[in-house]
Amino acid sequence: MQPTRTPHDHAIAVRYQQASAEVRALQRQCYALATLRLRAAVDQAGGGAGLAILSDIDETILDNSAVMAAAMHNEGMFQNIDTWLLWEREGNPHLIPGAAEFFALADDLGVTIFYVSDRFEENKLATIATLSRLGLPQVCAEQVLLFGPPKAARRAQVEDGHRIVLQLGDTLHDFHGAFAGAALEDQHRLTEDHAGRFGQDWIVFPNAAHGTWMEAELRPWQRD
Repeated sequence: MQPTRTPHDHAIAVRYQQASAEVRALQRQCYALATLRLRAAVDQAGGGAGLAILSDIDETILDNSAVMAAAMHNEGMFQNIDTWLLWEREGNPHLIPGAAEFFALADDLGVTIFYVSDRFEENKLATIATLSRLGLPQVCAEQVLLFGPPKAARRAQVEDGHRIVLQLGDTLHDFHGAFAGAALEDQHRLTEDHAGRFGQDWIVFPNAAHGTWMEAELRPWQRD
């Protein structure tokens, strides 16, 4: 029997994403580590030419907690396609702390930035407008790769002309195709298999409000 999620469950997750100081600290920590890794990769390569960064958008660059809060009491909160379509077109997300400085640095170092997201392709112009309004560099149709082919295929497309030195995201399928659609137990196994990449060329951002783990049964302490 699957556990039943309640508005209370959603409220805790969204409150953490939107209101906790801890999530802001973790986001800054992710970008601080990403900065170190980026500088090291560029130094090792002797410059940024031919290097690329792949970054997810939502909860990695953009904070969407406002629409999560607005939809919190609606059935199918995170699966409400109409809500997300409208948010992508008309929403006013803000940048996660550290994002502006990190992507400006990547641009200054001559590294190519690809924004790889499962936002809707039909809203591509709106997503480009949002990223541009927030001052992010290298925002153009060729470098904003949205939902259609799996993320693994979009990564392969980038690898045709660049060496990917860093990936940023908030869900594990942002980093490797094996995670896409994998059962939770398999995700844990794959995480161990790729343990050496976390904090190196894979930087994972905190997101308490989305993931297959939300359906998992809790394992309470049992006294002997």
